[in-house]
Amino acid sequence: MKILMLSDVYFPRVNGVSTSIQTFCRELVALGHEVAIVAPDYGSDAHADAFELIRLPSRRIAFDPEDRLIKAGALRELLPRLAKRHWSVIHVHTPFRAHQLGVRLARASGRPTIESYHTYFEQYVAAYLPWLPNRLGRWAVRAFSRRLCADVDHLLVPSQQMADVLAAYGIDTPSTIVPTGVRLDEFHGGDGARFRAAHGLAPDAPVLVTVGRVAIEKNIAFLLEVVRGLVAEFPRLVFVIAGEGPDAPRLAALVEQFGLGAHVRFVGNLDRRAGLLDCYRAADVFVFASRTETQGLVLIEAMALGVPIVSTAAMGAASVLEGARSARVSAEDVDEFTTAVGALLRSPALRQALAAAGPADAHAWSASALMRRVVDLYARLDAGADARATARGAVGAG
Repeated sequence: MKILMLSDVYFPRVNGVSTSIQTFCRELVALGHEVAIVAPDYGSDAHADAFELIRLPSRRIAFDPEDRLIKAGALRELLPRLAKRHWSVIHVHTPFRAHQLGVRLARASGRPTIESYHTYFEQYVAAYLPWLPNRLGRWAVRAFSRRLCADVDHLLVPSQQMADVLAAYGIDTPSTIVPTGVRLDEFHGGDGARFRAAHGLAPDAPVLVTVGRVAIEKNIAFLLEVVRGLVAEFPRLVFVIAGEGPDAPRLAALVEQFGLGAHVRFVGNLDRRAGLLDCYRAADVFVFASRTETQGLVLIEAMALGVPIVSTAAMGAASVLEGARSARVSAEDVDEFTTAVGALLRSPALRQALAAAGPADAHAWSASALMRRVVDLYARLDAGADARATARGAVGAG
């Protein structure tokens, strides 16, 4: 099959959607399919994968400088070129210019469209549009989602929790629940001692790690409250925050306000094939408290590397953590979360037990197994589109 991926975000922009798309494409190529991605041009590109990448001119977004908006003129120029090529399926990953291009291309070519609903947009309204009344913002997001989903033939949803949200919106577009998963062959090795030495962390210091975009919806401020509650008992504790994002200045101010300057390290984005693995391995406990996670990929990564976990269980994270023997689940309550982390830091034996269970927990989320389900879905959509085209041709001939 030949699959066209369309997205308003991709590497070098680091976030869960970029990671998910890259995983999709690598797995599809490994299974023998042809893939092309259309994504914004960020002005730099370290792409070196075995699939086609089409970059489109884009401009910065004033209120979100990390992201880019593809220029409308670029869509118009690319559409006829794409329409001349045969695609088995058009897979849209984001709801803005990429969605517009995907819908127009589907109409021009008659090919089936599938759209991934990666992001729980309703939960972002208060954080990113504080000037908009919350009720109005939520209503607008729900109406936008209904229009968006009505444009496509099928939805790919990463968790049952996200499927329940869409059903509550009144969306009846056919959908399939398949998380992206993690390429487990990329998550082995790593040298925690090397990371500790590089960042001035003592070999025996208790270390907590979180990984992800440094944004308000990741709830890292809550984790700082937890750290503040732990340092009295663990005075050498260090909390490592791996990632970048717009909430970093606010979090840095909180670190100073809480008197945690000696206990927190912001280490930025790390290379997924080296520095990130070392970072995970340096952790005594991986901590996570995102409120909007639709997949919880970093939890699976921590499991694969044998890092004990303490996490809240919101949205997709709940699916990953259900029945997991490598994690302790806490409510979003500072005292409860602090107690769970403290229990692990006091007990090397308990940490070892959770660490040993991690790889088996992660195996259930192997990208290779999950992607075969997506390929089956692509094949059904492709065959259905071909059957409809044949039927139309027969009617026309009659």
